[in-house]
Amino acid sequence: MGRQANANGIDLNEAARHKKKVMTVLQYVLATIVLLIVVFPIYWMLVSSVKSQEEILLPVPTLWPREFHFENYLNVLKRGNFIKYYYNTAVMTAGILISQVVTGIFAGYGFAKGKFKGQNLCFIIVLGALMIPLQVTFIPIYIMMANWGMSETFIGLILPEAVSPYYIFMLRQTFMSIDDSYLEAARMDGLGRIGMITKILVPMCKSTLFTVTLVTFTNGWNAYFWPKIIAKGETRRVLTVGLAYLKNTFAGQATMNNHEIMAGAVLAVVPVIILFFIFQKYMLTGYSKAAMK
Repeated sequence: MGRQANANGIDLNEAARHKKKVMTVLQYVLATIVLLIVVFPIYWMLVSSVKSQEEILLPVPTLWPREFHFENYLNVLKRGNFIKYYYNTAVMTAGILISQVVTGIFAGYGFAKGKFKGQNLCFIIVLGALMIPLQVTFIPIYIMMANWGMSETFIGLILPEAVSPYYIFMLRQTFMSIDDSYLEAARMDGLGRIGMITKILVPMCKSTLFTVTLVTFTNGWNAYFWPKIIAKGETRRVLTVGLAYLKNTFAGQATMNNHEIMAGAVLAVVPVIILFFIFQKYMLTGYSKAAMK
């Protein structure tokens, strides 16, 4: 084929290739900027965790430690009962995760495939719950938990977060994208509703389940406000609250120990980072499937 040119003699194919190269370069530049914005805080936390307090407070920040102080991690483990904090956080997160998965799957199925009176109204209420933060309702919830004797207990930590409107919404959208013919075939094979949910819907929606479960795990692991309110003592203290106490000395007075706080933050985020790298391939797939309807 001959080379195409416009009235001014400009090679159209060459102009298209040049435009494509420019767009490619711009995409790489934009991706690099976004990557730096996302990764740099994590990098800064890591390098600060092995610096001395004096180096952290230098007027001109250093991007690489002059001396490595790995004893910061040992000091953190000595200053706080981090093994206990890890255990409390793991139990709380597991309880929240299991309860949200179970309620999310069955509620999502009910809103997507069920037929009952007031279905749309109930779903609107669920969507409305997405807009109400815990800080608005924590006083009546705290009074209720205290009256039931659930302060300083795992049930008190888990119960207010046992149901997630976000989880229900995501699974409802994904279940709606599955054709009803699959469920009809399963019903003809003798499966009941529990069987259709566990053997048909859940396997077909595993990408969304992985995605929302990872988000739920991250939210539970990073929870601070409610654990701070309901568990004031050492018995049920979680990692996020324990990190806040690192700024205090044993006498309860504030001290300058940013290097130890950074080391504690690294210890706290390691499980989340590991899970993210394991399940990241499911995240974009899960969100795209949930957005189909």
